[in-house]
Amino acid sequence: QVQLVESGGGLVQPGGSLRLSCAASGSIFRIYIMGWYRQAPGQQRELVARIFSSGSTDYANSVKGRFTISRDNAKNTVYLQMNGLKPEDTSVYYCNADVHVQGQGGSYRATYWGQGTQVTVSS
Repeated sequence: QVQLVESGGGLVQPGGSLRLSCAASGSIFRIYIMGWYRQAPGQQRELVARIFSSGSTDYANSVKGRFTISRDNAKNTVYLQMNGLKPEDTSVYYCNADVHVQGQGGSYRATYWGQGTQVTVSS
């Protein structure tokens, strides 16, 4: 009942920048938290950054000062501006949303994931 669609991944040289976007759609009453996670081959999925409905944010230590998360509540969209990219940032990036769903299926809170977008940092 809720879909997350990501865009903006790609190949970039070390030191470069990319901007990821994730738009949520469906039977959304409210989105509490939107965030970005990443998972490299053979690694566990890890939190990159998240933003609460209040606007407060949380970042992994490895990206602090380089990445900025923001959201447009009117568009149910979250962004991740990634600057100063490093080869170790190479991963599949997943959008995540903690949503209060309200529709024909009832009213409940659930977590949703996007399909993932590849970010590759290489010269």
